Amino acid sequence: MKKLTTLFFVFLMASSITVMAQDAAPVKQSGIALADSPTTGPKAEWDNKTLDLGEIEYRVKTDAEFTLTNTGNEPLLITYAKASCGCTNLKYSQEPILPGQSSKLAVTYNGSGNGNFRKSITVQTNADASRTSLQIKGIVIRDEAPKAQVVEEK
Repeated sequence: MKKLTTLFFVFLMASSITVMAQDAAPVKQSGIALADSPTTGPKAEWDNKTLDLGEIEYRVKTDAEFTLTNTGNEPLLITYAKASCGCTNLKYSQEPILPGQSSKLAVTYNGSGNGNFRKSITVQTNADASRTSLQIKGIVIRDEAPKAQVVEEK
């Protein structure tokens, strides 16, 4: 009886190891592998995720645009968009972006600081549950006139 029990467990272990060593075959529906099926639903493609505005003047509003293209086969919607601070304003269409079409997300930055800046824009669409982070960056140049020096003559 011990030999039979031992033989059974050896067979069970060998079967388990063989099954775990097999590669997973792609799941097929109607004889077609899922990896070969076309994309269904909307798909968001951004032209850039970071825009460098270069050097901008202090307190001068600077505009930039991100382009969003729907490469899917259903309408795409921007469901959420927010800038990281009040110095960055957004403007975008609330209308659906049809398959193959593009839309602009306009950004206006009011450079009220001095030196390097990097601002984030968080966007979510109906194409994906996760949010996309876009960024604008650059350098604010603040020209200050030199203060007049008073020199006393003796």
